[in-house]
Amino acid sequence: MSVSDPIADALTIIRNGIRANKENVDILFSKLLEQIVKVFKEEGYIKDYKKTDYKNQGKIRVYLKYLPNKESVVTKIQRVSKPSLRVYSGKKELKPVLAGMGIAVVTTSKGIMSDKKAKRAGLGGEVICNIW
Repeated sequence: MSVSDPIADALTIIRNGIRANKENVDILFSKLLEQIVKVFKEEGYIKDYKKTDYKNQGKIRVYLKYLPNKESVVTKIQRVSKPSLRVYSGKKELKPVLAGMGIAVVTTSKGIMSDKKAKRAGLGGEVICNIW
């Protein structure tokens, strides 16, 4: 089965795993998804992740993070830029997500990073998703 938007599929798998209170979820491996998950970990939205080999296709096992009262750290994940409609923002147009309570994941010329790091570096780029 071909996947037309692997980023949206991965975000949906994470979102559904959170709703089902799972400890971890597996998403298909790609370098792009690995970098997005790395940003989630750096910003504290997931516990950890690791690449696993599953038959011939690699997977990324994402360990979800919960508060002591079993409530998820992630409230919402929203895909912004889609294959049919790309959304680009310059360094001045990057707006804080939920008044600074969340982050946007941005692809820049220096790699994939959070909107906060991109602003500090003076970079803009394609806004992949928002998470809070």
